[in-house]
Amino acid sequence: MKKQLSAFVGSLPVIERHGSGDPEISGLAYDSREVESGFLFFALAGLHENGHRYVADAVARGARAVVHADPLPSYDPAVVYLRVADPRLSMSPVSADFFSRPSERLCVIGVTGTEGKSTTVFLVYQLLDLAGKRAGFISTVQYRVGADELPNPEHQTTPEATTIHEKLFRMLENGMEYAVVESSSHGLSARTNRLGDVAFDVAIMTNVTQEHLEFHGTLEQYRNDKANLFRALDRSVGAKATTAETNRFPVFGVVNADDPNSGLFRSATSKSVYSFSSKGNEADLAASDIVADSRGSSFTMLERTAGGILRHEARIELPGAFNVDNVLASLIAVSRVLEKPVAELVPLLPKLRPVWGRMTPIDEGQPFEVVMDYAHTPSSFETVLPPLKKRTRGRLICLFGSAGERDVVKRPRQGRIAADWCDILVLADEDPRGEEPRAILEEIAAGCPERQEGRDIFLIPDRPQAIKKAFSLAEKGDTVLLLGKGHENSIIRKDGPHPYDEADAARTMLKELGYSRI
Repeated sequence: MKKQLSAFVGSLPVIERHGSGDPEISGLAYDSREVESGFLFFALAGLHENGHRYVADAVARGARAVVHADPLPSYDPAVVYLRVADPRLSMSPVSADFFSRPSERLCVIGVTGTEGKSTTVFLVYQLLDLAGKRAGFISTVQYRVGADELPNPEHQTTPEATTIHEKLFRMLENGMEYAVVESSSHGLSARTNRLGDVAFDVAIMTNVTQEHLEFHGTLEQYRNDKANLFRALDRSVGAKATTAETNRFPVFGVVNADDPNSGLFRSATSKSVYSFSSKGNEADLAASDIVADSRGSSFTMLERTAGGILRHEARIELPGAFNVDNVLASLIAVSRVLEKPVAELVPLLPKLRPVWGRMTPIDEGQPFEVVMDYAHTPSSFETVLPPLKKRTRGRLICLFGSAGERDVVKRPRQGRIAADWCDILVLADEDPRGEEPRAILEEIAAGCPERQEGRDIFLIPDRPQAIKKAFSLAEKGDTVLLLGKGHENSIIRKDGPHPYDEADAARTMLKELGYSRI
C-alpha cells in the first residue's frame, strides 16, 4: 500500500513542521530497525529507550516522514518532520487512516479481562469459522489474517496501532468479514491509544481481578481502562454509519454475571449487554452440573429466551473447568452476531481446539503428569490450582515465577496461593527483565514463610534447571504444573529476549532424566 502523506495525516494537531512536499508513504514503523524506503517513522518515548535517538537511523534507512515530540538537532531537507504533543497518541488515527480505516468494514469483536482473553478470542474465531464465516483474529498466542494461524512472536497482548490496523487491513484483503481482537488494559488505555480508532461491534468481558498496577496505578483505573472497550461500542456506531456497511452487524456487549465488576461494564455502554454464569447467578446463558475430567468438561446450559428457558446438554474437549466460562461467553457472542440460535452452535462445541500453552499436557512416557499453562496472576492461580489438586492422586508440584518490572504486589500473593494448594514449589525465572532474578523469587517466597528452602520450596532462577529439579522430585501419580510461560518463545532478561520454548525445555529435561517415547 502507498499513500501520499497528506492523505492520512490531515487531522494531526501539528505543532511544528519541517520539510516541504507531499512524499508517498509505503509503510509505518515505530522501530527504526523496521523502517524501509518510503516509510513514516514514529519517534516514541519508551521505558528504556527514546525513539528520538533513532530518528537519524530511520532516515538513513529510507524514512520519508517523521512524527516526533522533541525538537531534533537537525532536519534532512528531503524528509517531512511533523512535531506533535505525543507521537504515541497520534499513531492510532494515522494508522487507521493509512490503512483506510479497516475496522469500519469488518465486524470487530473485542475481548477484554484479566484471564481468559486469548482462549475466548480463539473460541469465538473457531465458532465463526465452523459456522462457515470468514474470520481472522489477533491474540497473545496467535493471529490469523490469511490462510494460516500463525504464532505471535511478541510478548504484547495488544500490538501497537500500526500493527493492529495493518492486520485488520490484511483480513479485509483476504476476504474476511469478522475480526476477533484480544483487547488488553494497556491497549485500551488512553495513555497508549492502541485501540482508540478501532470500531468495535461486540465487546466481551471475561473477568477482572488485580493485574498490571505498575502501569495503571490503581485497581479502579485498571477496571476503568478495560471498560473503554464497552464505551467504544457507542462511538463505533457513529463511525460505521458513514460506510456502506451501515447496520450490517448487531452491536452489543457480553459480561460475566459472576464477576462483581460486571455492572461497571454494563453501565459503560448504551447498547444491549448479555450475560453468562457458571456459578448460579441469573444470566442469559448459564452452565450447571459441570463435570470436568482431564480432557474437558460436560455440562448443562440454560438459555434465557423470550419464550422461556431452553436446556442444552454440552461437551467441550478443553482441559480445565474454567473453560466453561470462556465457551459461554463465546456462544453468546457468536449466536447474537450471526443471529443463530444457541442450539445450532452446540454441536460445534466438541470440535473446539484448545489454545497452545493453556493446560497443555507434556507426555514423554514419564509416570507423572506434566501440564504447561500460562497462568501468572493470583486469580488465575486460584482458578487453575484447586481443580488440579483435586484430581491429582499424588503430590502437586508447581513451578512458576513473576515478571520483572511489572506488578510487584502480586508476588507474595502468588506464593501464598501456590503454597495453599501445592505440596512442593519450585520458583524460577519468568521474564526478570532488569530486576535481580533471585530477588524476585525471594519476594514470592515471602508469601509462604512456613516453607523451607531445600525441603518444600526451591529457588532456582535458571528455568530449565528448575524444571529438571521439579521433574527429579516427581514420583508416580504426582502432577508437575509449569506456570507463567505457556506459548511464549523467549525469556526477557536485562540484555533483552533470549529464545526459550517451555515445551521443548520440558521434553529435553524429561529425556535427560531418562524418559522418552522414542
